Amino acid sequence: MEPDRPLERRASVRTAVVWDACRALLDGRSDQTVIDIGGGTGGFAVRVAELGHQVTVIDPSPDALAALGRRAEERGVSDRVVGQQGDLASLPELVGAGAADLVLCHDVLGLVDDPAGALRTIRGVLRPGGALSLLVGQLHAAVLAKAMAGHFADAVRALDGDATGERRFTADQVAGLLAETGFTVTETHAVRVFADLVPSTLLDLEPGAVAGLLDLERAVAGRPEYLTLAASIHAVCTA
Repeated sequence: MEPDRPLERRASVRTAVVWDACRALLDGRSDQTVIDIGGGTGGFAVRVAELGHQVTVIDPSPDALAALGRRAEERGVSDRVVGQQGDLASLPELVGAGAADLVLCHDVLGLVDDPAGALRTIRGVLRPGGALSLLVGQLHAAVLAKAMAGHFADAVRALDGDATGERRFTADQVAGLLAETGFTVTETHAVRVFADLVPSTLLDLEPGAVAGLLDLERAVAGRPEYLTLAASIHAVCTA
């Protein structure tokens, strides 16, 4: 069934592929310890807690963590969700070595100065065989978006690897970073191949549009030829 409200419908399209993969990592396992880096208000964390797992959200924003607490309370999982103020660099002090079964690092790696160092930090808090769900912005889609908005100089700078603002990655760069830092990639997904291109009014007004777009996004997520079109790349890997 499609979500009732327009914002929820659009959000479901943007997150469905990533959530499907994360849920697959947790289904059939009990009481996993999950760390959500930059998890903010708990869009993923609360859903993970509803599956019966313990979740710690690390986020630098006290306002976001307060909203996380309210959401967890409303959904009846406040006993399984903990918010801690911090960032990726403070992860070892906040969590400890080998403490996590699964780490979610969604839209965070592009904000750090040293992506390889950040991945090594994440690997240090995972138990042997633990999993990482990594979501990063995809370079080619960012170049295209800037060009279509008429920001041609910004598009050239992004194409040439200008690191101002959020860093974007190609699929090869993601694979190289993960291999360099000791991770084994088990799945790679193209995320939001079409979702950012479809007018929101169509999703809001056309019956069945959200379900159809979700089916399409899921259908192309595992096809490598669509990685260069995707707004984001999602990698599932093990330590």
